[in-house]
Amino acid sequence: MAEFGLQQEMKSRVKPRLVIHGGAGNIHPDTYPPEKFQAYRKALVEIVTRTDQYMRRQDEAASEKSHRKFPSALETATYAVRLLENSPLFNSGHGAVFTRDGFNELEASVMVSRGHKKQGVGVMGLRHVKNPILLARAMLEHGEDDLEPRPQDISSGRLNIPSAQGHVQLHGEAAEQLAGQYGLELVDQSYFYTQHRWDEHIRGLEREQTGHGQATWSVDEYVSQGTCGAVALDQDGVICAATSTGGLTNKLTGRIGDTPTIGAGFWAEEWTEDGDPTGPSTWDRLKDSVSQSGPCLVLGNAFRGALADFLPTPAMYTPFGADTYTTRSFGGSGTGNGDSFLRTNALRTVAAIARWKPESGAKAVSRVAGRGGELQRNAGDRWQRTGEGQGGIIGIESVVVCDASGHIVETRSGILMDFNCGSMFRAWIDGKGKPQVSIFSNEP
Repeated sequence: MAEFGLQQEMKSRVKPRLVIHGGAGNIHPDTYPPEKFQAYRKALVEIVTRTDQYMRRQDEAASEKSHRKFPSALETATYAVRLLENSPLFNSGHGAVFTRDGFNELEASVMVSRGHKKQGVGVMGLRHVKNPILLARAMLEHGEDDLEPRPQDISSGRLNIPSAQGHVQLHGEAAEQLAGQYGLELVDQSYFYTQHRWDEHIRGLEREQTGHGQATWSVDEYVSQGTCGAVALDQDGVICAATSTGGLTNKLTGRIGDTPTIGAGFWAEEWTEDGDPTGPSTWDRLKDSVSQSGPCLVLGNAFRGALADFLPTPAMYTPFGADTYTTRSFGGSGTGNGDSFLRTNALRTVAAIARWKPESGAKAVSRVAGRGGELQRNAGDRWQRTGEGQGGIIGIESVVVCDASGHIVETRSGILMDFNCGSMFRAWIDGKGKPQVSIFSNEP
């Protein structure tokens, strides 16, 4: 089947999915006021619900043959992150943390599993872009033209920036000039000021000066070193990961974290596999079938032993024919100690495990962000002493199984999440279309 035909069939078979996060770290019920937890819960529910409504909004003007009827994964994920950026609760946009010198320097990124030439974009060192996620999205979208040879006009700004060219990362003044050329809103640094972030900034410096700990992390209180992010799956089977942050509290001015670094704090890709290597085995499907139908006959011991030689074993895989193939997609967004995510190239590592082992996306996420995973191991003997290694990952995995002629025979998708620290602020739309929120590991 032609690629266009497969994508058209996906539209009727792939169910849009959504998950968001608002940071992870040293957050515990006994060290954080209950009213703050309730504020976070309320904000997460509101944002995931509003985004779900947006995701399901039909474009009545769209033609079935020419365009999708619902927002793309890129549109949905960046819509959610823009709402997170506008909230003072989360470490991005309006709620961003301060550097050691008292500045707000913001970062953001987007990446899609397919459909855009640049695939992923990161922006960093931003002091005046109100919504950094919109700049990252614009760079990705303009990449369709930027990567085509064409005459370039001389920029009228201070720097000669006719476009983002073929670049997938931009920093500071150049990125902000480009934001202005895109027509995005620029604001004064005072817009990003919030009292609670300033108080964290001052307490951290005082803690360091008095020898009672680090300026960037505390064992006794939640000092933000996280991000906010969203991952969305659309009807075309495309996954988008969008992430935004102010970085580590009291980071060095000019520091670049994992959020705008492709592979470290975010990732999305799509690949094809023979058969369905991560699907339920024949044994699992048989057990499910038997458990649903109940016993139909009773076998004698002798006959049961003889029959066992002909029954499938747990090692025997897919019930589909040998000519089937699977298109798998993964997209993820990380939050936590960005330096640890950089050192482990965390999100690309998740995708590599899922693709090349191969293994389910859920297991791959846990191997990196779960207890005892790659992030924690990277901290070594500094674990629980410096904030290193702490973090979490959210994501979505999509699986589309096709027969030899290219027709879809099965689709699966799942919300992925795991973390190795006190908690992770997260919300998602479950399989029944209901919003779910969780902060601690002992919650749903």
